[in-house]
Amino acid sequence: METYGLIGKNIDYSFSRNYFNEKFRKELISDTQYVNFDIDNIGDVKVLFNNKHKGYNVTIPYKEAIIPYLDELDVHAHAIGAVNTIQVRENLTKGFNTDWIGFKKSIVPLLTPLHTKALVLGTGGASKAVIYALKQLNIDVLTVSRQAASLNYGQLSADLLNEFLIIVNCTPVGTFPRTNEAPEIPYEFITQRHLAYDLIYNPHETQFLKKCGRQGAMTKNGMEMLEIQAEEAWKIWNS
Repeated sequence: METYGLIGKNIDYSFSRNYFNEKFRKELISDTQYVNFDIDNIGDVKVLFNNKHKGYNVTIPYKEAIIPYLDELDVHAHAIGAVNTIQVRENLTKGFNTDWIGFKKSIVPLLTPLHTKALVLGTGGASKAVIYALKQLNIDVLTVSRQAASLNYGQLSADLLNEFLIIVNCTPVGTFPRTNEAPEIPYEFITQRHLAYDLIYNPHETQFLKKCGRQGAMTKNGMEMLEIQAEEAWKIWNS
């Protein structure tokens, strides 16, 4: 039995396990399974890597923390500073990032000539991949968070939102089961010129997307991004 899996913490909700096992069933890929490796400490990956699994995905909170445990990094993962896919070859582990590909491919069809500047909410591993993709598209980026190095939520003014017409939520705020929450941005300044993108896929429409949609903004959730990044990971494992 060939085994692939997701490395993370508290990941029963995971998209990946259901997605890949359903893929294996539909495509008649036999003797293959995808499981969750729910670990409490990043150091536990050393034991995992000894088990000769075929490949891994990585999710919160280990996309950055796992890097020192890998033998090599792909050029994009190195530039981003976060890994969500691990290829195993002859007991050597190589980190890749397919999040940026999923985000880029899923947002490009929505962009208009007005969309030249983006606010990225959050500073974790997912936001790093999003920023990398946006910069490849020549879109200027400001990050927003409660950390001192970023713009804070209280600084989001009408003038700023009039200029930054893409808003990407890379935080977990609003995800199941805390579906009544939303990032604390001034939604009254959102207009029909805005594009609001939420990396969250559960629920299908977060409060962030609902609030932006009520103001006339174009909205998109993270499901297509997830599907694209999963297929890109599959290509890497089988390359």
